[in-house]
Amino acid sequence: MASGVGEHQQAEVEAGTLLVASPTLTDPNFARSVVFVIDHRPAGTLGVVLNRPSEVSVGDVLPGWDPHTTSPNAVFVGGPVEQRTALCLAALRTGEDPASTGGVVGVRGPVALVDLDGDPDDLAPRVRGLRVFAGYSGWDRGQLDGEIGRGDWYVVPALPDDVLAPAGYDLWGGVLRRQGVPLALLATHVTEPRRN
Repeated sequence: MASGVGEHQQAEVEAGTLLVASPTLTDPNFARSVVFVIDHRPAGTLGVVLNRPSEVSVGDVLPGWDPHTTSPNAVFVGGPVEQRTALCLAALRTGEDPASTGGVVGVRGPVALVDLDGDPDDLAPRVRGLRVFAGYSGWDRGQLDGEIGRGDWYVVPALPDDVLAPAGYDLWGGVLRRQGVPLALLATHVTEPRRN
């Protein structure tokens, strides 16, 4: 761990924050991942990995939603839990209130969880973008606290556009860079040090 990173003041885990994998987290499900926290309670935490597009098109599994999803129109791998379950996050347009928008449940600010059983054509004019995830990431009571305490995750604020990051964008590095020093320095960490 780089000097000073351990003392970095982290945000509190809550809905709408990000869990950014530390460079030392090597679990293949989470290496260099950015997890958007959808729900956090004493009983556990649920989120989705934002930066793992799959080879599966949204059109192959949810054809009605495909024209409304943000490019790439891929289903993203939200995590290792229940990968046959689809979740959808949306960033609502400015002025749209999740509490008064049908078919969504607000997470934080303009980011909302979408009811995929609803009518995509009704919701589409009210959102800036949508992303579909297969599966999710989940932690039982105390499990995430233990991983954060071990240094596996950095807890940082999210921006609404993080849930719609374009293909090819290094979301992991981008989120770390905007945190300032010392976390910004971790964005230069290479996956294979021998290639440095």
